[in-house]
This record gives sequence, structure tokens and C-alpha cells, in this order.
Amino acid sequence: MEKQFWTSSIPTETREGADREAVQEAVQTLRYASPQEVLYWSVERFGKSMTLACSFGLEDVVLVDMLHQIDPQIDVFYLDTGLLFRETHQTRERLTKRYGKSFIRVSPNLSLNEQEAIHGEALWKRDPHACCAIRKVEPLGRFLSDYRVWCTGIRREQSPTRAHAEMVEWDSLFHMAKLNPLARWTMDDVWDYVRKNGVPFNPMHERWFPSIGCIPCTKQVEPGEDGRAGRWPGLAKTECGLHHRENNTTMGGR
Repeated sequence: MEKQFWTSSIPTETREGADREAVQEAVQTLRYASPQEVLYWSVERFGKSMTLACSFGLEDVVLVDMLHQIDPQIDVFYLDTGLLFRETHQTRERLTKRYGKSFIRVSPNLSLNEQEAIHGEALWKRDPHACCAIRKVEPLGRFLSDYRVWCTGIRREQSPTRAHAEMVEWDSLFHMAKLNPLARWTMDDVWDYVRKNGVPFNPMHERWFPSIGCIPCTKQVEPGEDGRAGRWPGLAKTECGLHHRENNTTMGGR
């Protein structure tokens, strides 16, 4: 889809400094805010230089619904690694029909065939960190360079690596503000919102897939397992590199 990016004559360093100050203040004022209040704050503060990351998981479809009610013109994007489940694409199509929203497709520079030619077959088995860097981290950084704040569906309950996520943070990897409006929500909160509002969702969530990523790196979880236990099964890896805590700072006391 064609799109126009937000532009400004304000120097980047000056704008980034002002954004960091806004985040520092918001850490305190929005710590116990509702998700909608966090989204309202961001839309008013950043306007069209805000974007929502959508993997079409349960948390993300909730945010799509909330943001649509606040400002349906805000860009929503997804990372198409070339390895997404059929159900993920079908969920995107259902959301497009429901909200009349075109989701921006962000893809890696390398096709799967090109990646195999350079790095060998099934890189995700031999070096999943390298595969995520190629198919997720680099494309995300390239896309986010045109924005000042990105919004995610991270919740503290999801995993130990996300237990200290704030509603608003500074992302030092991508040098921008980062929103986690659902940080304080439980899984029950998410399901309650989806059912109450009739939000389209990926049916895999009802088949013990609480976290859905790429096909080769996602499996069903057992009852009682961590919600992200189905990601990169058998490997000492729980994050794709987009949300490492060392990349995020709150610039304020907890």
C-alpha cells in the first residue's frame, strides 16, 4: 500500500530528547492507566508518527480494536517473515474486513530462498538468533526509522523476561518511545475483552497456542506451561530480539 510518513523540520536529536522527557514523565503518570488512556496519550503526543506492531495474536487484535476507536488512521504493521501460519494470514484478512484497515506488510530483505543460498538450509534450526535478526529485527528497525513511538502487546504475565515491562518505556535499541498498554493485563482480561467486543482472533489460541510466531519455531504448550514455552522449543531462546529488556529503560523508579 502507498503511505506517507510523518515529517518534521525539528532536528532529530532535539525531537528525540523531547520524546525521552515525555516518556520519563509518562512512566509515572501512566503507570496505572488503562490501555485506552495510554493509547490516547500517545495519539495526542505523537499523532501519525505512532505505529502499532501486530502479529495477529490475541493481545494485538485487542489493541487493533482499541486503536480503531481512538484513531483509525494510525498505521498498523506486521512482520511477514515468509513463515507465518495460514491461520495468521486468515486472521489478518478477517480484521481487514471488520475494520476496513490495510495492514502494512514489512518483510526481510532476503527471501527464504536467498537466505538459504547464503546461510544454508533451515537457519532457524542451526542459529535461530541469526534467523530472527534477518527476518524480524532488521526489517523492524528499518520500518520504525520513520516513526517516533511503537506500540506492542507485551504483558508482564507472559514470561519472566517481560515481568517488568512498563506501560511506557524508552526503547534504546530503536531510539524511540515504546508502549505496552496491556502490560498489567492478565490472560483472562484479554479473553474477556475479545469475547465482550467480538474481536476476530486466531483460532489457534483455542488449541493451546498462546504465543504464535513462525511455523518451524512454534508448538502447542502443555497445561500449566509458561505461555511462551511453545516458542523455539528445545532451545535456550524465549525472545526474538525485538523486546530484550536491556534495550528498554523507564528512566524512573518502579
